[in-house]
Amino acid sequence: MIVCIAEKPSVARDIADVLGAKDKRDGYIEGNGYQVTWTFGHLCTLKEPHEYTPNWKSWSLSSLPMVPPRFGIKLISNPTYERQFHVIENLMQHADMIINCGDAGQEGELIQRWVMQKAGARCPVKRLWISSLTEEAIREGFAKLRDASDFQPLYEAGLSRAIGDWLLGMNATRLYTMKYGQNRQVLSIGRVQTPTLALIVNRQLEIQNFVPKQYWELKTVYRDTTFSAILRKSDEELVLEAEKQKEGTAAKAAKPEENRGIEPITDRECGMALLEQIKDSPFTITNVTRKNGKEAPPRLFDLTSLQVECNKKFAFSADETLKTIQSLYEKKVTTYPRVDTTFLSDDIYPKCPGILKGLRDYQTLTAPLDGATLPKSKKVFDNSKVTDHHAIIPTGQPPQNLTDMERRVFDLIARRFIAVFYPDCLFATTAVIGEVEQIEFKVSGKQILEPGWRVVFGTLSERSQEEKEEKGGEDENVLPAFVVGESGPHLPDLYEKWTQPPRPYTEATLLRAMETAGKLVDNDELRDALKENGIGRPSTRAAIIETLFKRNYIRKEKKNLIATPTGVELIQIIHEELLKSAELTGMWEKKLREIEKRTYNASQFLEELKQMVSEIVMSVLSDNSNRHITIQAPASEKGEKTSAASASAAGKPKKEPKKRAPRKSAAKKTEQTAGENQPADTLVGTPCPLCGKGTIIKGKTAYGCSEWKGGCTFRKPFE
Repeated sequence: MIVCIAEKPSVARDIADVLGAKDKRDGYIEGNGYQVTWTFGHLCTLKEPHEYTPNWKSWSLSSLPMVPPRFGIKLISNPTYERQFHVIENLMQHADMIINCGDAGQEGELIQRWVMQKAGARCPVKRLWISSLTEEAIREGFAKLRDASDFQPLYEAGLSRAIGDWLLGMNATRLYTMKYGQNRQVLSIGRVQTPTLALIVNRQLEIQNFVPKQYWELKTVYRDTTFSAILRKSDEELVLEAEKQKEGTAAKAAKPEENRGIEPITDRECGMALLEQIKDSPFTITNVTRKNGKEAPPRLFDLTSLQVECNKKFAFSADETLKTIQSLYEKKVTTYPRVDTTFLSDDIYPKCPGILKGLRDYQTLTAPLDGATLPKSKKVFDNSKVTDHHAIIPTGQPPQNLTDMERRVFDLIARRFIAVFYPDCLFATTAVIGEVEQIEFKVSGKQILEPGWRVVFGTLSERSQEEKEEKGGEDENVLPAFVVGESGPHLPDLYEKWTQPPRPYTEATLLRAMETAGKLVDNDELRDALKENGIGRPSTRAAIIETLFKRNYIRKEKKNLIATPTGVELIQIIHEELLKSAELTGMWEKKLREIEKRTYNASQFLEELKQMVSEIVMSVLSDNSNRHITIQAPASEKGEKTSAASASAAGKPKKEPKKRAPRKSAAKKTEQTAGENQPADTLVGTPCPLCGKGTIIKGKTAYGCSEWKGGCTFRKPFE
């Protein structure tokens, strides 16, 4: 008998239907020489510390670091799981062959390998590797079963990740809880969770310490069109601009003759003098440049870009989007969701006409593509950019009985897929330069000539507005026809402005920051690894964000993510940069990818990790500063959601101190003394009298300087 094991009962039913197994048994479906059974996601997990040695049951600093000589797995304590496991165990003990039908990814491989290992399976094992759950895909997958040994590196990488998270999470969480948490709150530390929290905290401190600077903009209105004075760019701006255009081309962009204009106006008198200089002189058009351009359709979705788009358009959380796209996958209308590529492999191209034909609700958009040879762009089809799975696309099966959320998400995916086969959008950009008394002014406009793919996304005006917001309000209106040499009266004015702090993270911008965390490190090799994976994996980022909510490290204000005092203090109290920087994750992701490619040894990775954990423990234990973290009762917010699965991502021990009913604790009283009962904060925001560089900020018991990290020792206790 051949035993097939899937990750969910619904997937097992789909596979059983294709295989012709019809007889429903207790915990499996049988027929046609197959027994199809299932797990419920993880049935097994790594053992708890006390299951290695009883001494590790109680939390004590003397027992750290906890490094088991050999890691073991156990069944998760749950009657339903235990019952299902015994069914699986019995089937596997009598099987002639096992087919691993788990989700085709690192986590799916780990889940099923642990179950087979725990069940003591001894027969040959094959692997089903598919990207969608349609009948056609399942049949094709069973016709091309692969040996389980092909996926051994994938399993080793997943196992190394799990053991690494255990080592760091268990040790660091106990270490910081007992050292700084006053034993009254578990301070959860995790390989991915902590650097993500650091992103939010650092951005928040940047905003809090931001000192706005006043400046003025010189503008003039000529023929009902507003022109802005051209400003000289600083050397820093030129370098940044060059890096954005193409890495390493800073020298090209920094030509002095190209950097024209007046100096930025930081003094009102200077601005008024310029205004006086030009107000009575005519405005003359000196240059009109028109360039035709084309814009390719937006890329297909990977999981992160889909989560970003859903957060921006519908305010869905990353977790809500993940659950919705997972449901669409299980309903067979979209392909495998936990992917990090926006490309398709060449073998998908012949299937595309059939997929488009299946999108019956979009016939007005697919009709122009009927009968024509679909374009095969390298921006869409590229085998070198696809590893285990391709981008998220529809399967071609007509969607039925979708919820409102599912319908919205499916609509985004369907329109992106249709759009990639449409022509480029053709546009013309016009730049007009005028001059008054040797001061140059500029205005730009954009005109859509041929909408191309833009028609797929509804009205052009709506699309343009979205893009305008993303590009910082860049004007895309059609300009009047200007002629070089024309001249006439104009209405100049001076506008007072203030520099703005960076914006707080939203889930959309945080997901992007997690994905492109390479900007936070200096090492090129690490940056390359982070460009591919960033902080965490696409499939786990939503759970990480949910974990931060659950731990009361962050909260939501409208769409903004705000760090709580506990979250801020936790990051500030961690002096070990590897725990809170993107560098640690970059090192791990690089090595885990190398383990998958068989170019790095899993045992070497774990040995290095054990050494690192030991060094972190020694560093924290030697801290004699007597610092503590303020404990706050969690604020229950309407609509705030948490995920039970996120606990494992945090690397947090499951045995936690019992939560007491909220009451005014000593910590709460201290917090009130340092805050509410103080006189008006007239000092906050004023220049530091000691160093002159920083500004005064307010702590728990005293005022200090924002440059305290830079060495300023100014401190004034509350009176």
